[in-house]
Amino acid sequence: MQEQKLFQVTKPGVLTSFQDLGRTGYQQYGVPVSGAMDQVALQIANILTGNPRGTACLEVTLIGPELVVTSPTPITAAITGASLEPKRNSKPLPMWQSVRLYPGDRLTFGRHQAGVRAYIAVAGGFQAPEYFQSKSTDVKSGFGRPLEKGQSITGFPINAKPGIGLTSAERPVYNKSITVSVIEGPHTGAFTQEGLDRFYNTIHIVDANSNRMGYKLISKPITQKDGVSIWSDAVPFGGIQVPKNGAPIILMADRQTTGGYPRIGTVMTADLPKLAQLVPKGEIRFQPIPVEAAQEHTRQLETYLHNLETFYQNGIC
Repeated sequence: MQEQKLFQVTKPGVLTSFQDLGRTGYQQYGVPVSGAMDQVALQIANILTGNPRGTACLEVTLIGPELVVTSPTPITAAITGASLEPKRNSKPLPMWQSVRLYPGDRLTFGRHQAGVRAYIAVAGGFQAPEYFQSKSTDVKSGFGRPLEKGQSITGFPINAKPGIGLTSAERPVYNKSITVSVIEGPHTGAFTQEGLDRFYNTIHIVDANSNRMGYKLISKPITQKDGVSIWSDAVPFGGIQVPKNGAPIILMADRQTTGGYPRIGTVMTADLPKLAQLVPKGEIRFQPIPVEAAQEHTRQLETYLHNLETFYQNGIC
């Protein structure tokens, strides 16, 4: 495939960056994983455009960019994730389905309606700098930069069928108040019974200063037992650390590789997209789940994505 210009950036948006499924396998060397916050929305965008599921997309945060199509030929694209009122030449552009964009088209975004992060995929994929086998942008680690005004975006466009999409019933709904399931441990014993009761039985508010590295929660303090001390260990996506002040922090895509705060639990993988799309000041309730049940949810999610990919490849969906 030959590389060619796809878009010119006239407005970059608040935070628009290339993201894929992250730098897996390098955390042991101190390299953060990073990657898409909502990995399901990213994979569906790629499936709808015929790309491998882990292909890098543009992750759009709250206020979208303005892009002008500079490709000399039509390109096939799909936008999934948060509803940020995408428009083509000032007319509404459907989400969760592949669409055709033509030379000179202007892609813009309007008002925020639901969710936080949208994903733009193009058939054939984008060209972007690759670090440790990933194109994911991680500014604090020096891996890439967010989009900038005047930037030219290139890629390897291929001819893919437009009009492939999810039904209304299949599209996720992003709420401002969510319940997520938590696998307890590894440091559950470090917390008082009062702290555990507060963790599971109260509403936690996402602090407006939260970001891709972690969600700070506002709630009654989750108290620890006296004299608690742990070794620093590897931290997963969705791990919930609790510092001495008792305010939980949910570790997200750009988290550090290790942490020394007690971890009360980890949000199960299948619920991470709900977290990724929760708006600032959104509400969270936690509920415990056995690890076997969490694994079953993950298997069901993977089966759904695999079947969707197969249906697209066979031209059925």
